[in-house]
Amino acid sequence: MRLGRMENRLRAFALAAVVWSGAAAAQGPSLSERLETCAACHGARGASDMEKIPSLAGQPEFFVMNQLILMREGVRPIEAMRDVVKDLKDADVLALAAHFAKAQPARTAEPVDAARAAAGASLAEKLRCASCHLPTYGGQEQIPRLAGQRIDYMIDAMKAFRDNTRSGADTQMAAVLFGLTDAQIEALAHHASSR
Repeated sequence: MRLGRMENRLRAFALAAVVWSGAAAAQGPSLSERLETCAACHGARGASDMEKIPSLAGQPEFFVMNQLILMREGVRPIEAMRDVVKDLKDADVLALAAHFAKAQPARTAEPVDAARAAAGASLAEKLRCASCHLPTYGGQEQIPRLAGQRIDYMIDAMKAFRDNTRSGADTQMAAVLFGLTDAQIEALAHHASSR
């Protein structure tokens, strides 16, 4: 008799949890609504055509998840993202990360300068960029995809790493880029984007 009551309580608790989670989910925007918000800046299907805004399509799932959490928690404050991430639930973060990881990456429409890309390839080999970003520059885990990424975005991001002005950033990237000239950073961006 006692076991039957316990089972009934567990069933009631499970039912309440399902109802509560459904009600909580109904209060926030759907994934498709959130993706429309993302598309306004990051482009349809996560392929950015907006100056200095990164493409998200094909980024590693863990990388997107990590960045959204860092932004939501204020560790990586980005003014344009503040209102977008402030009410994200963990389930929203996971759904967005999974969506963009599965999206087909698109190459930036920016022209790649072949001479800069060649100089960047030589420098990337010395800096061992492929050891973390992979030889394809497709990224892995918390390491972003660079292949096909917007050149102007990568230049800004790498300068911020180098100058230690990117909050919530990877200190290893700051160390790798420390002391590089703007021209060297531009060369790396052209090389990485061309992959």
